Amino acid sequence: MARTQTGPERDTVNRRTLLLGTGAAIGAGLISARSAMAQAVTITGAGATFPNPVYQKWAEAAKGPTGITLNYQSVGSGAGINQIRNRTVDFGASDAPLSVAQLNEHNLLQFPAVMGSLVAIVNIPGVENEKMKLTGELLADIYLGKIRRWNDPKLVEMNRELNLPNLAIAPVYRADGSGTTFVWVSYLSAVSTEWKEKVGIGTSVRFPAGTGARGNEGVAGTVKNIRGAIGYVENAYAITNRLVTTQIRNKAGNFVLPVQENFIAAAENADWSTPGFAASLIDQQGAKSWPIVSPTFILLPKNPESAERSRAVMRFFDWAYKNGDRLAQELEYIPIPTVVADRIRTAWGTEIKVNGQPVWQPA
Repeated sequence: MARTQTGPERDTVNRRTLLLGTGAAIGAGLISARSAMAQAVTITGAGATFPNPVYQKWAEAAKGPTGITLNYQSVGSGAGINQIRNRTVDFGASDAPLSVAQLNEHNLLQFPAVMGSLVAIVNIPGVENEKMKLTGELLADIYLGKIRRWNDPKLVEMNRELNLPNLAIAPVYRADGSGTTFVWVSYLSAVSTEWKEKVGIGTSVRFPAGTGARGNEGVAGTVKNIRGAIGYVENAYAITNRLVTTQIRNKAGNFVLPVQENFIAAAENADWSTPGFAASLIDQQGAKSWPIVSPTFILLPKNPESAERSRAVMRFFDWAYKNGDRLAQELEYIPIPTVVADRIRTAWGTEIKVNGQPVWQPA
């Protein structure tokens, strides 16, 4: 997404204006004359709240040209995994990639839909957007319950230009099984040995401190309503709720802003050769790299009950790979590279079958 202004404050205004106006900007240009001829079909998906904003925008824009109606339930990665295992939806969605053993056990194909970024959000009187500086180690200590007040000497030392109040810190975390939590605690484990040993990594972990909320929506709302709160959400939720985000020190030792160019800098290091396309973008090298970037994944049965609906799921994401980049970027997600999308289409054609016959039929 090209920038025409400089300075973090002006960049923030620009990207928030773009995001808040996206709904009115989809336009008739994305709706083709083929819509009248498209065969109508409804597909159902459930899972990650992390990508829900972009899935809803894609659904709105794709319905006309594809004839596909998407009913997506933003219920969390854990619930989405359970629903696709039980085959109660056409596809599941998870921010935490499944292992090869898990995929084989449930006969699932996994592929990335888009990449996004987690940000830390705070509600501290007098602290403006993107002004506070944090490190991964300090974030881990906050969620471990070791740093309890915003005027803690470690926070004050790092933020001398801010007037941090003598206010209790109220950490907020995901109460539901969550791929967003998986990404967050993967980062904390990467930067804090104590976190890795005491808490570890998972879609649901026992947080030593704080209060739980359901979904990215719940965390965003809780932080917005509680003085002294801190939480973690996908970046689009921070923008649409006008929440205060922070700088975070990256692996290169630089404090970086949560902006698109820094998300992209991290995403450029992705290694998609891992089984299940399970690339890790946590704490990547690079002077500008944002440290908490992750793909979010789709789980599709290799032996679908309905060839028609399975094919429609693939048609929907095929449309998104070809036509959804602008909407993803306006929401500050990062599109999947074309070469990776081509590999995904190949996997659709070779691995998803009904009665031994491939389901995917490229246009």
